[in-house]
Amino acid sequence: MTGALVTSPPVVMAPRSDGFEVVWGVSRLCRGWVEWESDDGSRGTASGDAFGMVPQGARVLRVRVEGLPHGSTLRVRTVTEAVDASSPRHESAWKSVRTLDGSSEDARFAVWNDTHQRDDTLRALHEATPEVDVLVWNGDLCNDWTDPAEFTTTVLNPAGLDVSDGRPLAVVVGNHDVRGTWAYQLEDFVATPEGRPFTAFRIGPVACVVLHTGEDKPDAHPTFEGRVAFEPLRAEQARWLREVTARPEIADAPYRVVFCHIPLRWIDETVVDYDADGYDWFSRMSRDAWHDALVGWGAQIVVSGHTHYQTWLPATEEFPYAQLISGGPDADTASDEAAAWIDGEASADELVLTMRDLAGEVLHEVRLPPLA
Repeated sequence: MTGALVTSPPVVMAPRSDGFEVVWGVSRLCRGWVEWESDDGSRGTASGDAFGMVPQGARVLRVRVEGLPHGSTLRVRTVTEAVDASSPRHESAWKSVRTLDGSSEDARFAVWNDTHQRDDTLRALHEATPEVDVLVWNGDLCNDWTDPAEFTTTVLNPAGLDVSDGRPLAVVVGNHDVRGTWAYQLEDFVATPEGRPFTAFRIGPVACVVLHTGEDKPDAHPTFEGRVAFEPLRAEQARWLREVTARPEIADAPYRVVFCHIPLRWIDETVVDYDADGYDWFSRMSRDAWHDALVGWGAQIVVSGHTHYQTWLPATEEFPYAQLISGGPDADTASDEAAAWIDGEASADELVLTMRDLAGEVLHEVRLPPLA
């Protein structure tokens, strides 16, 4: 990697059955594209944006790759050129990528959350996590965005790592990810399949729905200084949920999993006094908006972070979806807010979600039967 021109590895995000998006950091105004090679010897280049321009930018470049067969394995690399020709052209190393395959008999995903720019924790998670179909980074990548230079070092090159190597990223937005003067620029560095912070996809027998729970206080709270509008976003997601869960590949999936940063359930659901420095341990506002659609779909489990405490809440008659909450940002396994990660493995027989700490100890193991 040429530090003068390119500031991160090519990060594979927003995996889809027909492609993905590649995002990488640059230090000056550049243009760039993606070259790919498949196992059958075919080759191609992705080099145009939605307006017909070669992707360009002074801090970040993004290229959408599409039109590929589902479940196909290929190698990709990025090519970067300074617009003013002040630096030599940069070609990244080749890396392997596999498109999603909804027809596969099995699937594997991993979940991180609440890493909060902790390099020691990120290194340990990176070491512990195997190659998977999708790595869900379930919110609170940062503390807040007070320095715009931290987008690259937090999202694209955390702890100097290529976290998307062998595991394409699906980024879930957490409440800390929308804080700070520069938070509005996060969307420049995070790719999603449809360009929105919510999506749905199928990996083997598992249908995954990603939702944005917004902040942990109402939009009008003075700490947000009029910068956020999550209440209409939750309402939009409620409408979208009914549409997306009616799609055959989502509606008929044997396993149905929701990822959102703030939990939809909690061990103590006492009403919060926001005027007395209170905040949401669970998102009642999101649950009120989405509950009926999730129950109608048959959601089996909601996977979250936010609280920094590993918690398991089984399904009940009132809430037919279970709630699994992973750990906090601390690398020390003895900490009350110790980090953890989730390994999800699905077969025709069951979906197993195993939560482990950074020493490999199993904290929770959840087994779900297929619905269809």
